[in-house]
Amino acid sequence: MQKEVAAPSTITEQVPLDFVDSEGSSTPIETEFEYSPADPFAVSILFKGEPAPVRWTFARDLLVEGFYEPTGDGDVHVWPCLSADGRAVVILELISPSGEVLLQIPSRELSGFIQRMLATVPQGSESGLLDLDDELAALLSA
Repeated sequence: MQKEVAAPSTITEQVPLDFVDSEGSSTPIETEFEYSPADPFAVSILFKGEPAPVRWTFARDLLVEGFYEPTGDGDVHVWPCLSADGRAVVILELISPSGEVLLQIPSRELSGFIQRMLATVPQGSESGLLDLDDELAALLSA
């Protein structure tokens, strides 16, 4: 009898995040970070603002690598930094045709999310969760 292996579960977590304006002032934003093994190479941030929530999805490697050193090319940049009051933070810069936003995340809280994400799906094992035949069939049928 073959033992059925449970699929890794989605991680959804509220992580404190501050919008940093051009003057350097910060304003808290209600957000939710999500990692789903169904899309193992990506991480999402749900911004719960008005008039409607906005979800931003990008490569999880950017979040992991940007925790330690500046990384990113294109519309997402991530780097470690110190906040105005000397706390360790990670800066997340998001760029779209509508504009750009600079966000700071306390390193300690982000570290917890990253550790849980990597415990669920370790780096390098992401492709083992994909069925490339199904993905290719879906692309070709569109």
